[in-house]
Amino acid sequence: MKQITSVLFVCMGNICRSPTAEAVFRAKAEMRGLNLDIDSAGTIAYHQGKSPDPRSVAAGEKRGFSFEGITARQVVHDDFARFDLILAADLQNLQDLRERSPEEHRDKLKLILSFSGDKSVGRSSVSEVPDPYYGSGNGFELVLDLIEQSCDNLIEQITSNKKASPM
Repeated sequence: MKQITSVLFVCMGNICRSPTAEAVFRAKAEMRGLNLDIDSAGTIAYHQGKSPDPRSVAAGEKRGFSFEGITARQVVHDDFARFDLILAADLQNLQDLRERSPEEHRDKLKLILSFSGDKSVGRSSVSEVPDPYYGSGNGFELVLDLIEQSCDNLIEQITSNKKASPM
């Protein structure tokens, strides 16, 4: 993997999954002393300017993550050049990003869970972060579990590459 200095997390509306990933990744990067450009965005502008879903915030804050300063925005053309890695929550958002991305930046597009390592949750294997917006129960906790695992692995890869890279 090439040197990663910036990561954009993307879901559809940028109020549940991607701001959760931004908050988690920001905290984990800070704990490791990494200075990274971290942001989140949505493939649609429906929630533009709004705060993250209160259920995402409540679940994340219970685990010590801060959502301070995070507001919904839509992916813009400049994001494809600005970010080294653009991670989509699910296949539909990944497809939407591929359709909008200039060809030279498509290699930056991946699923958030492509960094999760073991993708099994309970008895089923998952490749996408499920959208908890319309669900009930522990959907927001599951999102956090999946995102934390992927963020931990991504941080490990970034720090391993920094050690291996010449100064």
